[in-house]
Amino acid sequence: MSYLEEYNNSIENPTDFWAKQAENIDWYKKPETILSKDDQGNYRWYSGGTLNTCHLALDYHVENGRGDQVALYYDSPVTNTKKQYTYTQLRNEVAKVAGALADMGVVKGDTVVIYMPMIPEAAMAMLACARLGAIHSVVFGGFAPAELAIRIDDAKPKVLISATCGVEVKKIIDYKPLLDRAIELSRHKPSKVLIYERPEQSCEMIEGRDIDWKTAVSQAAPADCVPVAATDPLYILYTSGTTGTPKGVLRDNGGHAVALKYSMKSLYNCDPGDVYWAASDIGWVVGHSYIVYAPLLAGCSTVFFEGKPIMTPDAGAFWRVMEEYKVNVFFTAPTAFRAIKKEDPEAKLMKNYDLSSLRAIFQAGERLDPPTYHWLKSISGLPVIDHWWQTETGWAIVGNMTGLDSLPCKVGSSSLPIPGYNVQVVDEEGEEVPPNTSGNIVIKLPLPPGTLPTLWNDDKRFKESYLSEFPGYFSTSDGGYIDEDGYVFIMGRTDDVINVAGHRLSTGEMEELIGAHEAVAECAVVGIEDSLKGQIPVGFVILKNGVTITEEALQAELALLIRQEIGAIGCFKIALVVDRLPKTRSGKILRKTIRKITDEGDAPVPSTIDDPDSLSEIKNALAKRKIGKAFQD
Repeated sequence: MSYLEEYNNSIENPTDFWAKQAENIDWYKKPETILSKDDQGNYRWYSGGTLNTCHLALDYHVENGRGDQVALYYDSPVTNTKKQYTYTQLRNEVAKVAGALADMGVVKGDTVVIYMPMIPEAAMAMLACARLGAIHSVVFGGFAPAELAIRIDDAKPKVLISATCGVEVKKIIDYKPLLDRAIELSRHKPSKVLIYERPEQSCEMIEGRDIDWKTAVSQAAPADCVPVAATDPLYILYTSGTTGTPKGVLRDNGGHAVALKYSMKSLYNCDPGDVYWAASDIGWVVGHSYIVYAPLLAGCSTVFFEGKPIMTPDAGAFWRVMEEYKVNVFFTAPTAFRAIKKEDPEAKLMKNYDLSSLRAIFQAGERLDPPTYHWLKSISGLPVIDHWWQTETGWAIVGNMTGLDSLPCKVGSSSLPIPGYNVQVVDEEGEEVPPNTSGNIVIKLPLPPGTLPTLWNDDKRFKESYLSEFPGYFSTSDGGYIDEDGYVFIMGRTDDVINVAGHRLSTGEMEELIGAHEAVAECAVVGIEDSLKGQIPVGFVILKNGVTITEEALQAELALLIRQEIGAIGCFKIALVVDRLPKTRSGKILRKTIRKITDEGDAPVPSTIDDPDSLSEIKNALAKRKIGKAFQD
């Protein structure tokens, strides 16, 4: 079937289309209803069906002759470690970890927070939770204690799983003090903390609470898979909200399994036995969907990489991994290749490796800028495929369906909507706009399987955040346009969340922290374009009267504050002192106007502005420090 036939079928007959895709899943009990609504009025897929995601990812393949195939390659240049696990070996390890969790009292429906680096045990912890029917919530290992505490209080885990440390290129991050401080800060206290001790770092264990991973797992009996309802939660993944309070995106078991298995063939054109590598981290949605779950659901081999695109040891790190494990399909964020390009602009290191196994390179997490696309295309000679999706959707909204058709590429576009997603562009009143007209990108309800049915314990916020602005549609909070051929062009966020190297971060949260500094009267944080990271935050700060502090000193203090409270991923390094900020007459800071000035050098004066001369403050501050594209030499 061609892409167009498949897409039209999915939009015109969604129930029949997704019933057919569900036949590719090994259900314990097949669904009674393909599409329905729950008591809160939210769409739900595959009600009445029962399954187990860990069974589908591991046991099913062992039972069907793939037990000796490698399921997971672990490659850690930062520790000089390599391991591999067959499907049988990984199934057996996961069953023992699940047994250890069961011994700690974890049962179906409980929550477990996972705060771990990129080691195989992190994947085992996720799959072990799925095996028991417990709900996991992975928190990125680089987050500060305050951020972890917020998530502990929201998820209320029975058990917290961690490791003694994370290993970076030039340093070891001691996790135990961070998680101890997070538990101290949190109101909810996990009953047990399971700690995996890495060779690089030991830790002090708290008697009665902390349990050694290796001891507990060695003493545990393997646990069987627990059947769960298709609509039961598989995981919670927190994503930044505009208020600074993270939103717990909920993923169910049934729709998730069907959608991800469908995507592996139709979008990425992967078959069982192929090697698939997503160079990301399990703290983000890409790690959930395309490092752990989708490749295993599809019977592929997945690569678990603990390293960087550069400095491990050089800008040839990715090419080395591709050759060594004969990677067929590769997926990472454009920021990774921008870093490689900066270090090795002529891709001389790539020529040292045999990349004959590689069929395609996929990009997502941020807009694939044309210079990066052209560079990557020219050095590899391979299809370079941009695709667009979000934490909320869990898999691609727009992309080139390489398993169906090889569609022409349009540079700057993520291509065409994925089957199941009725993507439209509307104006502020919710009316569809003509082709090539910029507006708000929305998805007509219902969303396809695999997307969030709601937020964790917050249905009201789910509707307010995503469904209320444009009734009948899911608001993506992204802006852009669709051209005359149906190609979708994503141009950036329409809310106050910025995208730093593929990581969504809240400017509102940064503003709260900066505003608490004793010298600061008021501030605004916006994301500006950055050639390496896509966006970086810049703070515009008004000082309190009578305060004497240099801009350099204030900038250093604020950067340290953001690093301590949010983490190094915040990448906050620039603070500009101004006398006033552009505001509406009602007092709302005109952040979009500030962003436009920063990226383009000027902006139309909004009709709602209170003081037009305030725009000059922004321009002068940027010009003085040569910040932003328009103010650089």
